Amino acid sequence: MNLKEALLNARDILARNNIDDASLEAEILLRHVLNIARPQLYQGLDAELSKADEDLYSKLITRRQQGEPSAYITGHREFYGLDFYVDRNVLIPRPESEFLVEKVLEIANSRDIATMVDVGTGCGAIAISLARHLAGIKIYATDISLLALKVAANNCRRHGVADRVELLHGNMLEPLPGAIDLIIANLPYVRKSEIPDSGPLSFEPVLALDGGRDGTTMINRLCLQSLSKISPGGCMLLEIGEGQGDAIEYIIREVFSTARIEITGDYAGIERVVGVYLT
Repeated sequence: MNLKEALLNARDILARNNIDDASLEAEILLRHVLNIARPQLYQGLDAELSKADEDLYSKLITRRQQGEPSAYITGHREFYGLDFYVDRNVLIPRPESEFLVEKVLEIANSRDIATMVDVGTGCGAIAISLARHLAGIKIYATDISLLALKVAANNCRRHGVADRVELLHGNMLEPLPGAIDLIIANLPYVRKSEIPDSGPLSFEPVLALDGGRDGTTMINRLCLQSLSKISPGGCMLLEIGEGQGDAIEYIIREVFSTARIEITGDYAGIERVVGVYLT
């Protein structure tokens, strides 16, 4: 079987099992098996696939057709132009979270920010992306999961920022040594009742998904913690789920009655980032 035949066969299997973007998924997994870039794959479609590679490819396609995300199968996910190692101890970085990074960069270039923290860092994608663009700012990254922090540490070393991102184990803001100018958080915001028992989302850690009964529990706790952790005149940026803007604004108003609150839509027009600016 040559590469073209393997690709077509895998695409058909995935499509029959209702896997979105079946052609792309088949390609990603074949490139992973062969450890080659996209141009190399399409320049060598007539090349024969070895028996060992064919067997491995078949196993990976079976895992994908059973719902396991490609990012966990390959151990890779691109975020903000960087390649991150991921496993099932961390949430897979989403493209919409890149909008949060953009907002942080915008604020960091317009305000006097000396310290920031990425709360619930997971694989470290947000903190590391920021560290690559913001020299001179002290960046902390916290997570309650030691296994997640192990993944984040791996990615910090991979991208050369291990000396610039300080990883802290603990509950959100509790492990911080002092007040912070900018708090960044992409916390769990899925309603507990909406976490599926099957499908791609079921492979991801519940700890990183479960936002409580209405999806705002963790954000509420963060706001309460931030009272003693945010610097005077500091700010906070929160990624939220679709349709949660009003509920999150109410929570923030209960804690920071005089703060300026700004809700920004992402590139699809969905309310995505809530900015809290203390006066």
